[in-house]
Amino acid sequence: MEGALIARDRVGVQDFVLLDSHTSEAAFLNNLRKRYQENLIYTYIGTLLVSVNPYKELDIYTVTQMQLYRGVNFFELPPHLYAIADNAYRVMCSEYNNHFILISGESGAGKTEASKKILQYYAVTCPTTEQLQVVRDRLLLSNPVLEAFGNAKTLRNDNSSRFGKYMDIQFDFKGAPVGGHILSYLIEKSRVVHQNHGERNFHIFYQLLEGGEKDLLCWLGLERNPQKYAYLIQGRCAKVFSINDKNDWKIVRKAFSIIDFTEKDLEHLFGIVASVLHLGNIQFEEDSNGHAIIRNGTQIKWISKLLGVHLSILQEALTHRKIEARSEEVLSPLNVDLAFYARDAVAKAIYGRTFTWLVNKINGSLANKDSTRKTVIGLLDIYGFEVLDTNSFEQFCINYCNEKLQQLLIEMTLKAEQEEYEMEGIEWEPIPYFNNKIICDLVEQKHKGIISILDEECLRPGEATDLSFLEKLEEKVGDHAHFVTRKLADQKTRKSIDWVDFRLLHYAGEVTYCAVGFLEKNNDLLYRNLKEVLCNSKNGIIRDCFLLSELDSRRRPETVATQFKNSLMSLIEILMSKEPSYIRCIKPNENKEPGMFDDCLIRHQVKYLGLMEHLRVRRAGFAYRRKYEHFLQRYKSLCPATWPHWHGPAAEGVERLIKHIGYKPEEYKLGRTKIFIRFPKTLFATEDAFEIRKHMLVSRLQAKYKGRLGKRDYQKKRKAAIKLEACWRGVLARKEAKKRTWAVEIIRKFIKGFINRKKPLCPENIEFVRLVQYKYLMKLRDHIPRNVLDKSWLQPPSILEEISEMLQKMCTRNLVRKYCRGLTPERKVQLQQKAVTSAIFRGKKEGYQQSINLPFADTRLSEYMCWDPTIPIPLSHCGDVILQCEHIFETVTKLCMLANKQNLVKVVKGSLRFRIGSGKEGTMVFAVGPEPHVFKAKDGQLTVVSAGE
Repeated sequence: MEGALIARDRVGVQDFVLLDSHTSEAAFLNNLRKRYQENLIYTYIGTLLVSVNPYKELDIYTVTQMQLYRGVNFFELPPHLYAIADNAYRVMCSEYNNHFILISGESGAGKTEASKKILQYYAVTCPTTEQLQVVRDRLLLSNPVLEAFGNAKTLRNDNSSRFGKYMDIQFDFKGAPVGGHILSYLIEKSRVVHQNHGERNFHIFYQLLEGGEKDLLCWLGLERNPQKYAYLIQGRCAKVFSINDKNDWKIVRKAFSIIDFTEKDLEHLFGIVASVLHLGNIQFEEDSNGHAIIRNGTQIKWISKLLGVHLSILQEALTHRKIEARSEEVLSPLNVDLAFYARDAVAKAIYGRTFTWLVNKINGSLANKDSTRKTVIGLLDIYGFEVLDTNSFEQFCINYCNEKLQQLLIEMTLKAEQEEYEMEGIEWEPIPYFNNKIICDLVEQKHKGIISILDEECLRPGEATDLSFLEKLEEKVGDHAHFVTRKLADQKTRKSIDWVDFRLLHYAGEVTYCAVGFLEKNNDLLYRNLKEVLCNSKNGIIRDCFLLSELDSRRRPETVATQFKNSLMSLIEILMSKEPSYIRCIKPNENKEPGMFDDCLIRHQVKYLGLMEHLRVRRAGFAYRRKYEHFLQRYKSLCPATWPHWHGPAAEGVERLIKHIGYKPEEYKLGRTKIFIRFPKTLFATEDAFEIRKHMLVSRLQAKYKGRLGKRDYQKKRKAAIKLEACWRGVLARKEAKKRTWAVEIIRKFIKGFINRKKPLCPENIEFVRLVQYKYLMKLRDHIPRNVLDKSWLQPPSILEEISEMLQKMCTRNLVRKYCRGLTPERKVQLQQKAVTSAIFRGKKEGYQQSINLPFADTRLSEYMCWDPTIPIPLSHCGDVILQCEHIFETVTKLCMLANKQNLVKVVKGSLRFRIGSGKEGTMVFAVGPEPHVFKAKDGQLTVVSAGE
């Protein structure tokens, strides 16, 4: 990357972080323009990639290019999609964590193409097998199917995604793609029934008519001409020069066969697509009572056949509405306007739910049933910030989504910056930035946000209208700094806002929304009797989409805005649990013309993509950071002490190098593994000095040999030198290749060993087992118990459990042996006495546990009785002796040891029966009292009272 700095005046810098005027929007655009004019469409902002759509084929996506970027350090090669994809993949494999790549930008900026290119990169460069090839093909071919049903021609883009898509690619421990999962967001259902001038409906309708087999169309009751269908002609551009519907149909048909759709699935699916077209052609007329009727039943007959519903029931459902009257459900006739509303609602509901079914069906074919842990890389291809001439409910949802993603981007960028500083031991300085949480709260806050207010208006009893919704907004959020309507605006602003509009000040700028249609699009409800018809359909897909349980539920379904908010919250949670990479796509002009750079349009996108804000956060600390080894390798020729070889640690070499160059203390910081350079001009000066030094060395060599040799000899020597250099490079390359081959073999060997680790020792697992043993023993060395009371032991791997148990026993024996050898004779006697005490009293007498730590005294027994140790009292004849002492455990133990009669001691509770010499028996009762006392009770029993509470 540093090598490209020499041409920065002509082609700009590869990383916007290296711009001197990093706060200048003009400098940003100038750098982007320079690169675009040289067909350099990719530029970094740190690790974020900015991509400008070239609107032409560039030779930078070949298999050779893929292999070039495979396994290479992120900044080693020029910016590219493949560098982002490879970096995410390599970090995932090495650190075994999950990643996501967020691709955003406005319609026509190249998001979908970027997503495809990344998928193709993984398909080519990841390890695979014949079985995995099927998964790879399904991952790739899920795209044309989703594009057919979810993309459409708009004014800005001939293949615009009209839904948000998040795809998880699942990888096994070898790094091979083994499955996937797709989540979709906010399919633009309103497009099914209405398109603006210059736009089309979803691609699948035109593909079916243009490419569908004659028999299929005949069975569906369709004609090839799209002009025959009301839902396809509103935009007046059914045929588009840049779109080959017939060819796209073939691709989609092939994809269906590989993704595992059955013929029955396709029959039902195409039946639904045809039914939507037939629905659009149903016309209602007014009878004498002002009620809607269908005079021409041709279309409804086709719908009845294709959806498997009863003809008369369907006809009735489209012209009547079921309402409750006096606790009974009755059918109320619809007027013509409401009948058209019901028809369009059915078309939107059928298409929207079928799209969800389609995504779930694809997920079923991509699912990996293996329960072993997998890592994932997620691809988020989501609509960018939209500002149209008229912005409606869809733009409101899309821009809310972008507001949330901008919040996530800034938070995760700051977090990553802070973590790198802490890891490198560099003091973190808080970075001021615009926190757009205030705007997110304005939209999503419970009970107070715009979505809650919209839901209240949709669900409240009485007549709610778009204007009543606008009035509620003025009442509840009218004092918010980022909200304004015509009524609330000042004199100057009022002129640009209509009476039915409200304006939000987003992070990217002001957007004016037309409130007309908000309530209808948010409600998106089907009349109950229409839902009943669909729930009883014989079409398998419709039956899966409209469940009978819905009819039993009296709970009102969630509104569209609330569903979208909840799914967006779930998406944010998913993204927060992964490591991020970002791609920001820019559209250079509205005409899709190669080489044309529209400053005004691009400035607008730079603003709403938050690129200047991201650059400011990234540049708040240091413009450039690089590992010591890489920095020293490049610039070592600038210092005599480091040239040609530096033999010490790289960090010391870099420190010597920058002191020689003359870096000032405020220009850099030295971390634990990297050098951080604050200003781009410092790096530029270093790079310029390196270029001068390089040319100087070359000139010296040339002058040296030209002075000694004639021109002819010089040319010969030069050729020989070039040949020698080429040979030497070949030797180095082969050496490197050999090293890589060796590394691959070792890795394979250990993977094989891991798989066979539980088998008996054999050639397949011996090296892996030996490595596990070595690592465990090295770790155990630092965790061995230090004394006999320490019962902790390092948990072993499953294959070493038996060995670990043996080692633990040996360690315990050794610790006991060491302990015993360290005992003095006096301490040994004490422990022997304690062992006798334990045998007599443990578990039998209260107070024993408390006595364990109290040492016995050698002379204490004489305090209680005087006796001659040579004439021991036989314990079997001292039943009438009552001992009173504080150290009962010690006394009894020593008496027992003296008489060698440990087995005769009995510990009893409450009372004791004893024999008197004449053969009579008596009872001794033990009690507790305020003073010690021995007396004969009235019942004749001997009572012994010991002092206590």
